[in-house]
Amino acid sequence: MEPLQDKQDIFGLTLEKLQETLRPFAAPAYRAKQIAEWLYKRGAVSFADMTNLPKKLRLELTDALCIGRPKTKDRLDSADGHTTKFLLEFADGTAVETVLMRQPYGNSICVSTQAGCNMGCAFCASTLHGMARNLTAGEILAQAIAINDMLRTEEHGEKVDTVVIMGSGEPLMNYDNVLGFIRLLHEDYVLGLSYRNITLSTSGIVPQMHKLAEEGIPISLSVSLHAPNQELRSELMPINRKYPLKDVIEAARHYAEVTKRRVTYEYILIDQVNDGEEQARELVALLRGQLASVNLIPINPVAERHLLRPSAARIEWFAKYLTAHHLNVTVRREMGTDIQAACGQLRNKHLAD
Repeated sequence: MEPLQDKQDIFGLTLEKLQETLRPFAAPAYRAKQIAEWLYKRGAVSFADMTNLPKKLRLELTDALCIGRPKTKDRLDSADGHTTKFLLEFADGTAVETVLMRQPYGNSICVSTQAGCNMGCAFCASTLHGMARNLTAGEILAQAIAINDMLRTEEHGEKVDTVVIMGSGEPLMNYDNVLGFIRLLHEDYVLGLSYRNITLSTSGIVPQMHKLAEEGIPISLSVSLHAPNQELRSELMPINRKYPLKDVIEAARHYAEVTKRRVTYEYILIDQVNDGEEQARELVALLRGQLASVNLIPINPVAERHLLRPSAARIEWFAKYLTAHHLNVTVRREMGTDIQAACGQLRNKHLAD
């Protein structure tokens, strides 16, 4: 097999780009639609699979182009059957994690946008080895398509219903590729996913938060908050020194006003760090009056980070305090703890091996 790097990878191209790519082959415009369906809906990994294309065209395309689909380097299934974690490897050896969560409301997947992460958050495994590189729109999409193909073939026609962009990496630091991925997901010839079924999580990249609000795509925004004041947030999340807490909150408020979509603030609860009465009181003052909700996440401890999970009683107290002060609160239902489903843990295991 010829090296993929010598050929143009067409996985992740829009229909319009596919049409442009096919022009040198003198193929009718409708062939692009057929190829898109094979790529994104029918699981083709080679042009030979595309049986409604003329044999001559299939051979020509095989000589000049490639289909960049990742291979599954590792797969872990939780004992309860609700969560599956994949380590997917691309042609250059870069590997990323993708998680499937079988929820009561459907199949939700969590995709990565970067290989590793350089945000440096104190509680996260993704950042331990830094960032290798950004993923392309096609590589982000390939994660969703790989799981959609698996669901279709292994689980009797099931499909991906919702997507959360919360895996390894900071999505808004890879803005153009992430937006390309989101727009592709929405296309009928890909998954036809409603924008309202897509959630993007950011650590607070303020300029891009404002830019996202103006895109005209009503995806849900989730902000990794994790602390209610500037000093503590800067300790936990170094990016807070560049984009201060007050600016992050203002950008999130702006996003909610423009899109009319409720913003979710993610708040990892760390024992004796951000789970006390003082922090609860500050959090109430910070978020009062916003179109927002708080998602409390008891920390999934990372051995290298030496941060501990609060007791069940402290978690319950914190949630009740926020609720009593009129914040909309949920406590994240844990999934996949037995398969290291927290961001970065499986990739780090392979990097260490």
